[in-house]
Amino acid sequence: MKSVAIISTLVASASAFAPASQTATRSTSLNAWKEETVVGVTAPMGFFDPLGFASGKSDETMALYREAELKHGRVSMAACLGWYITAAGVHPAFNSSLSSNPLEAAKQLPTVGWIQFVLGCGAIEWLQQQIKTRPGYQPGDVLGASYWVDNSDEGWVGYQNREINNGRLAMVAIMGIFVQDLYFGSYSDEIFRPIL
Repeated sequence: MKSVAIISTLVASASAFAPASQTATRSTSLNAWKEETVVGVTAPMGFFDPLGFASGKSDETMALYREAELKHGRVSMAACLGWYITAAGVHPAFNSSLSSNPLEAAKQLPTVGWIQFVLGCGAIEWLQQQIKTRPGYQPGDVLGASYWVDNSDEGWVGYQNREINNGRLAMVAIMGIFVQDLYFGSYSDEIFRPIL
């Protein structure tokens, strides 16, 4: 048993000095992602990448970035809506006994609520990973709309552009709401009260 462990350790350490495999990596000049007809390239910014995260990336990596952008945008849109629903005093669980401030409500949430939240998010992530294995999967297309319509339909492309733009706005908005609540203890017009 010891000899197997020693041999496997020696083989693993020797492989660190082996020459790297010469597999061909596919790269793209990103011209396909910068065209005006691509979903997400919208006025007034066009292809927006000021920090150069997309430069030299393959199509697979760009598809992963697009999927992450869609997922973060969808979660942010739901978070903005949920923030204001909670602030209105609507708590569907726990007999509406939680605070109307969402940050305070998160602190008051019992352990079973956090377990439910984590398991629910995990189930959604697992389901999405299973959906990604189907043939013809497009980044972010969890419901399979690409089977019925393609990007040659202007209405569908317009819908996708609106979803991406609203998601981008929601990502900025939820961070603003969150920071304002942390800084001022409120998320309404507190930032303008000193002016008025």
